[in-house]
Amino acid sequence: MSPISTSVTSEKPIEKAEKPFIFDLTSDTATIPTDEMFDIMKQATRGDDVYQTDDDCKALEDYVAQLMGHEAALFCTSGTLSNQLGLRCLLFQPPHSVLCDSRSHVFNYECGGIAYHSQANVVPVVAKGTYMTAEEVESKINRDTLCGAITKVVSLENTMNGTIMPIEEIRKISKVARDNDLKMHLDGARLWNASEETRTPLSEYGKCFDTISICLSKGAGAPIGSMLTGSQELITRARHIRKLMGGGWRQAGMLAVAARHCIKTIVPTMRDTHALARKLGKNLEALGIKLLLPVETNMLFIDTKPTGITIADLAEALKSKNIKIFSNNGTVVRLVFHYQISPEAVDDFTKIATQLVQMKKKAGFVPPLPGNPEVETIEQTAESAYPSATVKN
Repeated sequence: MSPISTSVTSEKPIEKAEKPFIFDLTSDTATIPTDEMFDIMKQATRGDDVYQTDDDCKALEDYVAQLMGHEAALFCTSGTLSNQLGLRCLLFQPPHSVLCDSRSHVFNYECGGIAYHSQANVVPVVAKGTYMTAEEVESKINRDTLCGAITKVVSLENTMNGTIMPIEEIRKISKVARDNDLKMHLDGARLWNASEETRTPLSEYGKCFDTISICLSKGAGAPIGSMLTGSQELITRARHIRKLMGGGWRQAGMLAVAARHCIKTIVPTMRDTHALARKLGKNLEALGIKLLLPVETNMLFIDTKPTGITIADLAEALKSKNIKIFSNNGTVVRLVFHYQISPEAVDDFTKIATQLVQMKKKAGFVPPLPGNPEVETIEQTAESAYPSATVKN
């Protein structure tokens, strides 16, 4: 009998009671791998990715590189790793800096990785809208070769908080960068969503960037992983640094083949997912719940303050319908849709929210006077709703 089919124990497997499916809106990383994925994984090649001897890892890398219009790609464990590798490979000698949106993931939620790995300063741009403009980028470029950390890389994010950066604006920023001899990196963790929603081919984004990080385990629904794309020379260097960072993995073919399956079968359904997110957004707005950002893809940032209910109230009530959201004692939360959120879950969410709002009204709750909508929209975005704000050590 083959070692891969030999049981390590003669004991009978423990029978587990079947649990109800949970509609998890905490993140699109919360998707559950399906039985079909596990069946596909069983057929995967079993080579060693560190030595580049696994055919399925190679096939995934070639496939994503082709989609992006880049020469090569690298299969990584996480979006943080692929982002940090991409930026590290574009940065060589301090003093230098990375220019990015003040709300961006690489600045706020990657544990200070740019400073740690690349010894680079970060210049956060406080954009006036939902994305940075070329004018805002150009105004923040550091050219001071005497006392400054000169700008070397412009890092964009698309989507960011579920909102789309238009390809036209990306092209303008790319031109600004090229005119100033700067490199371009994209945190495209949810670039699939932007591409599908706008019908913009990934290769059109690829033309604007030297490196792109694109996640497999978010909206694409794969069990694990993220990709970094770029030139062959850059990806060779990234593979070396991936090993330095402890990110080399061995028999990863099973994860690669599952990811490729998800790209081909789940990514094309994203527009349907976005439509469900918009439907819930409209339903909640009709109840008086405020949307802090436009619902352009798969995310809602909601504020329940005008209705008098807290997020803790909402989270507790939703449990009765097997719907999970992050809970906090405030009134702001992020809801993230993915392919495992059903229309029935949206209907159930709406019913629960309606019941809570009606109960508050019957109890005599009077909505507060509206504040400045522009200030609330721009300032109350991800910071108070992002999951890390609710994690307790």
